[in-house]
Amino acid sequence: MAKLYFSYAAMNAGKSTLLLQAAYNYRERGMRPLLYTSALYAENGVGLITSRIGISEPAALYSSGDDLYQAVREQTESGKVDCVFVDEAQFLTAEQVWQLARVADRLNIPVMCFGLRTDFQGNLFPGSSELLAIADTLREIRTICECGAKATMVVRQSAEGRVLTDGDQVSIEKSVYISLCRRHWEEAVGRWPVKGP
Repeated sequence: MAKLYFSYAAMNAGKSTLLLQAAYNYRERGMRPLLYTSALYAENGVGLITSRIGISEPAALYSSGDDLYQAVREQTESGKVDCVFVDEAQFLTAEQVWQLARVADRLNIPVMCFGLRTDFQGNLFPGSSELLAIADTLREIRTICECGAKATMVVRQSAEGRVLTDGDQVSIEKSVYISLCRRHWEEAVGRWPVKGP
């Protein structure tokens, strides 16, 4: 039976790199993967999954109103689909997560989702929340804080370097995010006074 997978991490952990590597492995074995990314990342209407190490690949775009089960099912009419990869899965709606679960359960196609767990305020994204609730397999991809500890949180900074504590949940400008461990995130956003241990 196929499964729904969720690989999550803070920013700059290599989620997109792992996705692209896995999709490459499928193709190398003569298999057909489908790649999707959020329409928030469209460049002139074109979907592209890009890793910060310089590799990229075209991907179909999804928006909040799209039926991903139907989109994948239609792709199966033109040939076998061996795996579905979803980048920026935090932007999925709860219903879209269930649609992807149906792809695994009813079409017997594995679905591998990659995304952030929490936003810059420490809150779960809707897509991540639903994936954490119903995915068959959860995998944390690790990155490190400036102190060397595991980074699990992100802060958003202004162009001047000031840590932002309010604003829209979604801002796709990646350069304004910094991954931190929980302790340094709490200090950065002012939830804990810095006075020692």
